Amino acid sequence: MAASGGGLCQEIPYAPIAAPTAGLSVCPGGLCQADALGGVFEALLATEAGRRARPVHILQIGDSHTAGDRITGKMRSALQARFGKAGRGVLPPGVPYAGYAPYQVQVGATGWVSELAALQPPGGTWTQRVGLSGVRATGSGDAVMRFVLDRGAEATNIGICGRALGTGPGLSVEANDTITGLDFNGPEPEGEVCHEILLQQSTTMVRLIPVGRGVLLDSVRLDGIRPGVVLSNLGRVGATLRDLAARDEAIVATELAMWRPSLIVLAFGTNDGFEDGLDPVAYATLLRGQVDRMRRLAPAASLLILGAPEALRSGAAGGCSADGVRAPPPGLAVVRDVQRRVAADMGVAFWDWHGRMGGDCSADRLATVGEPLMRGDRVHFTSAGADWIGGVLSDDLMAAYDGWKAARGGVE
Repeated sequence: MAASGGGLCQEIPYAPIAAPTAGLSVCPGGLCQADALGGVFEALLATEAGRRARPVHILQIGDSHTAGDRITGKMRSALQARFGKAGRGVLPPGVPYAGYAPYQVQVGATGWVSELAALQPPGGTWTQRVGLSGVRATGSGDAVMRFVLDRGAEATNIGICGRALGTGPGLSVEANDTITGLDFNGPEPEGEVCHEILLQQSTTMVRLIPVGRGVLLDSVRLDGIRPGVVLSNLGRVGATLRDLAARDEAIVATELAMWRPSLIVLAFGTNDGFEDGLDPVAYATLLRGQVDRMRRLAPAASLLILGAPEALRSGAAGGCSADGVRAPPPGLAVVRDVQRRVAADMGVAFWDWHGRMGGDCSADRLATVGEPLMRGDRVHFTSAGADWIGGVLSDDLMAAYDGWKAARGGVE
């Protein structure tokens, strides 16, 4: 383009569009039953007061919103900025799918065979024995798995859960020029075994190499022993609450016993709500069962249910979207109502994701702003959107924590 009159054009610098304020909620400050988070709040208070030596572990289990680590990545960053960085947390073994890109760590694997657990249909079906990551990786021969951690996310404590493929040590762990052999044979045939390795110095590189007949791994945990926060995200693309229910009981029990979470976040509902003919009574029974299960297997952990976010389905005549062809599937509102009612009845914290992102049809509004916060599918968040909604969740949690702390008279 030619400039008229020989004058100079002034360049307008790029400035990101201001994110919207959080929407109105059916819950005070976005959180219902915030007092149910007293256990994790006690752990955070002890960390602030210098009375807690080990990390506060937050474990989120869910669907693609969790798997992508964008929303949880923002939460991790915000909480670690306040309470201290205590490591990366629990990860699936190896690379579970193409495009896997968790924050604070780079993961690579050659020679390992990864298996994703099959998604559970409404009627249920047989699934592979897997733990909470929904993934298992089998290694033998010259296979190598490596984890390269960012500065600030170094590991001092390495936890590995898996099963033996033969007698004797099946895995070699390399860190800080030290090699440790691990035997995953337990008292029960094909039983789950978790090992912890405490390093004398922190490391940014961990390599896992099979030895002997090899090993089958279910999860890898990389964190520190210093005070602070660890936030683990274990998500499966397309998952529903049925997939959590299908996770092997013995493996889950062994993993949770080693991970010792102070807070378990259940982040399911989007895929459940897209299913036609959802039975609210059956869904409530399923949700109650999983809350009871988490309480039984991790009795020291507080529980938080993230209500299903707003999402739209295309091909709806007279839809609420600007183009009139998109609308939320009816099951989403049913899922949210069940989640909120079950949480209230069972004394579990509930976050109103739908309200905080703007309520009905907000998925369309967030997808059509100047800098889109949701993708064109009106289901998933963009990177900017994930950063925004993860910040809203973090802010709501911290506001509830500060209110709880103030009621106690501040830091002890």
